[in-house]
Amino acid sequence: MKKRLLYYEIIPYISHKNAIVITGMRQVGKTTLMRQIFEDIDQNKPKIWFDFDNPLDQRTFEDLEYRNIFERLKIASGAERDEQIYVFIDEIQNFPEITKIIKFLIDNFGVKFIVTGSSNFYLKNLFPESLSGRKFLYELSPLSFRECLYFRDKLSMEQAMKVRLEEGLAEKNITEFQKLDQEYEEYLRFGGFPEVVLTSDIETKRLVLKNIFTSFFEKDLKIISGFKDVRELRDFILLLVPRVGSMLDVSKLAAELGILRPKAYSYLEFLRGIFFIRLLPKFTKSIDRSVAGGKKIYFTDNGILTTVGNVNDAQLFENAVVNQLALYGDLSFYNKRNKEEIDIILKKEKAFEVKLGGSKKYLEKAERISAKIDIKQVFVVSRKYSKEAGMVFPMFL
Repeated sequence: MKKRLLYYEIIPYISHKNAIVITGMRQVGKTTLMRQIFEDIDQNKPKIWFDFDNPLDQRTFEDLEYRNIFERLKIASGAERDEQIYVFIDEIQNFPEITKIIKFLIDNFGVKFIVTGSSNFYLKNLFPESLSGRKFLYELSPLSFRECLYFRDKLSMEQAMKVRLEEGLAEKNITEFQKLDQEYEEYLRFGGFPEVVLTSDIETKRLVLKNIFTSFFEKDLKIISGFKDVRELRDFILLLVPRVGSMLDVSKLAAELGILRPKAYSYLEFLRGIFFIRLLPKFTKSIDRSVAGGKKIYFTDNGILTTVGNVNDAQLFENAVVNQLALYGDLSFYNKRNKEEIDIILKKEKAFEVKLGGSKKYLEKAERISAKIDIKQVFVVSRKYSKEAGMVFPMFL
């Protein structure tokens, strides 16, 4: 099986003392990625695998005396004397006490931990300051478009890895565009979950996406969230769908569902924390406050978005572009009294206007607005091909 590109980022740190924590949405391939790392470690080195979805695998760590846990790990892994033990744990969120144990075993015995967890929301509570400086945290997202091409043997691993944003922003001819156009259209509709990408039949893709959402709903929503009324949260998600690409008015959202504003904020924070949605803040030169009001809403995978509800083509396109550009750094948007707006601003340096049919007039307008906030690099991301200067195309981002 092909390796996710994140694998090649993690491997150089496999011998570092810090724990490696891989998080992200369900079904994006965290377990597969960790299994590949496990299998690629020298077979002569002591290593052991635990799956915390299985209560029996948690028993090894259920001891108030952490030295006893270390002795069990030594025996189970076949470690001799001072050999470093590699401990792999899948789904650590099922055993919150593990963080104290990880800290102790790193500090006292140099145990190397490689673990996965499905929720950033939950991991924030799992990893307090006690593990500060003792972990490397990686987020595994759904496949980027270039990774989709790699998984489908349309790009080599080297080609998929060497891409830089500057290359994507360079001028492209219509032949290059047409070569990837149909592939990108499928990506727009079905997103980047690995199983979906590797499934060729359209109806099967839809079924897989429904199963992914069901799994997410059953595990993350019912087990992790702690919210009593899961149906209310479901209805909240449905209300977000038509708002994709728009600024959120939390008061109106709460009123429409018949809940109080604080509860609406808690729902938004939870959905953001489990990687289900993405909230873009307003552009500002100062540090942005982490409040949801006034932010723009997007779903982190187009396939999940189309599974949950219906949006128009412009919303679907903008949702995909936001997720693609998010791989390059922090995003924001600019809006001045609903009269002047820039769809996406990357790292406070580059402005992007997203249009199904890009043209010079959109670029000129974006340039005028961007000049007022001192942003000099301006582009129009166009779904349709255009020869005009300043047009960039989503399949190359």
